[in-house]
Amino acid sequence: MEHVDCVVIGAGVVGLAVARALAERGLETLILEAEHQIGCGTSSRNSEVIHAGLYYRPGSLKATLCRRGRELLYAYCASRGVPHRRCGKFIVATDAAQTEALERLLALGRRNGVKDLVPIDAAAASRAEPALRCAAALHSPSTGIVDSHALMLALQGDFERAGGLIAFDAPVTGGSAGPQGLMLQVGGAEPMRLHAGRVVNCAGLQAQAVAASIEGLPAAAVPGCFYAKGSYFSLAGRAPFTRLIYPVPEPGGLGVHLTLDLGGQARFGPDVEWVDRIDYRVQPQRAQAFYAAIRRYWPALPDGALLPGYAGIRPKLQPAGGAEADFLIQGAEVHGVAGLTNLFGIESPGLTAALAIGERVAAQI
Repeated sequence: MEHVDCVVIGAGVVGLAVARALAERGLETLILEAEHQIGCGTSSRNSEVIHAGLYYRPGSLKATLCRRGRELLYAYCASRGVPHRRCGKFIVATDAAQTEALERLLALGRRNGVKDLVPIDAAAASRAEPALRCAAALHSPSTGIVDSHALMLALQGDFERAGGLIAFDAPVTGGSAGPQGLMLQVGGAEPMRLHAGRVVNCAGLQAQAVAASIEGLPAAAVPGCFYAKGSYFSLAGRAPFTRLIYPVPEPGGLGVHLTLDLGGQARFGPDVEWVDRIDYRVQPQRAQAFYAAIRRYWPALPDGALLPGYAGIRPKLQPAGGAEADFLIQGAEVHGVAGLTNLFGIESPGLTAALAIGERVAAQI
């Protein structure tokens, strides 16, 4: 029977960041990934935005790890040559009734330590972005974009240089807790049993299912998982914006916003659709609601300019209409299983926070 110091379940951006942090601290670390390559789930189906950290409850893990993660991520991208750009974003009030929401967001961001937010009026916003229509805006200059796949490849490279290994097509199908660690059942073409002194569950959308399969973990320690699907539409033609454009937040997400890739092409989304299963198909008819939402801040959006792009699913810890839940990093002090750390509800801003999450988990272990 094989034994390893640490097993990380999941090779998304958070799993890679956690595994890298463990391996670089001298721990023998193995990643078990159910798919055939890295980043097949939430990590490759998002807006690729580096968030400043202004949206979250002060003192929450989302707020703390987003702010720390942003600092680490910009420095990491610069040192590793990962394509990124600190392009900034405007959060816009599309009518006078939304200006109070911007004021609340400004106050929240400052409480979260985002010191560079700048409120601007409609005229200033129009001078900066002539195609934009709004009543007022909030400028977040420390928001940026990153090539998420290049980031994951860099993390994988660091992890492997530190002696780490990744097993693909290796789903965890069950496990049991013992006094010296955990016994894991690994499926795939060559099923095996594996003993690990420490296990970090970074399985994303499957984190609850993985946790529930481990004998000895109390069922009450596994929270519910609710899927919030977000579809994206691409813009045919070049966007007339140099910054990201966000509406004021809406329940379940940040509204249908405009993001840019590193080549300057625009995409819009995500919207919020609560679903009960994983389905990444984009329904073309959803474009009608996108046109209406986008034209509130970009009236000149041409008919027929939106093309179905892709969809992602956020692993929410609350149902539709519920209060926004925080990240949940759950160790033995909560569930009583020595050596097991579960990461639940790692949705946005998980990409931004990934390096900080890795730092925190490694320090706890």
